[in-house]
Amino acid sequence: MKKCRRCSKPATLHITEIHDSTVQKIHLCENCASEYLETSAPPDEDEMEALLEEAGLGELEDEQDELTCPNCGITYREFRKQGRLGCPHDYVVFKERLVPLLENIHESTHHAGKFPKRAPDASHKQYELIKMRNDLRIAVEKEDYEAAAQLRDDIRQLEERQSE
Repeated sequence: MKKCRRCSKPATLHITEIHDSTVQKIHLCENCASEYLETSAPPDEDEMEALLEEAGLGELEDEQDELTCPNCGITYREFRKQGRLGCPHDYVVFKERLVPLLENIHESTHHAGKFPKRAPDASHKQYELIKMRNDLRIAVEKEDYEAAAQLRDDIRQLEERQSE
């Protein structure tokens, strides 16, 4: 989790500012964010539209806003307004717009997974086993048989240790 730029609290607001073609990311806690937003004036609608057009995003925004999930019927515009997707299929439908958003928020699009630190050792081993089986499946799909053979052997060793 990012820390506030001005104090050591966790950042809850993440701002990307562009000044003279330089990008600056600002991470602020709730208190510092309210102070910051009071002192900085947002660009007016014409300035924002000009910036989007300059970046080549003006038309893309309109097209993507009207994109609708055939499964649940939610539009991208509704997602932006509500902050929630309607169904798992939305990740596929809105992928072009969600990937950069997820990268910006989480700094990755790959879920690494978490489990409680107090979880028993067996839970950690089970998690590792599931991860290795998934890696094995991916290696076989990619026809990387050397890596697959190594993963197979590692899985067998881990399973043997669990059964002891």
